[in-house]
Amino acid sequence: MKIGVIISSNDVETCWNALRYGNFALGQDDEVKVFFMGKGVEYQEISTDKFNTVEQAEKFIQSGGKVYACGSCIKSREREGSDMCPISTMKDMFEIVKESDKVVTF
Repeated sequence: MKIGVIISSNDVETCWNALRYGNFALGQDDEVKVFFMGKGVEYQEISTDKFNTVEQAEKFIQSGGKVYACGSCIKSREREGSDMCPISTMKDMFEIVKESDKVVTF
């Protein structure tokens, strides 16, 4: 199955759980793409020892998951894209939604 995950929250526990879900789905041999938008692009900065979003994202990427991030959302926060938060567009999000069998939002 193809699963799209859209994360628009900067609540650390929510981001952590969304990424854990993505990792679980990859473990079920599903194809998973995560799109960070709005406050979700802050997931690296909010990581804590208890809710380590960076660790979950690294595991997700290393396991074959694909990560995208809203370029406008990144730029509005005066930040730059990175491997873990690559600048993407609404077209990328549209394609994820269009091609996915299921889309989950957090």
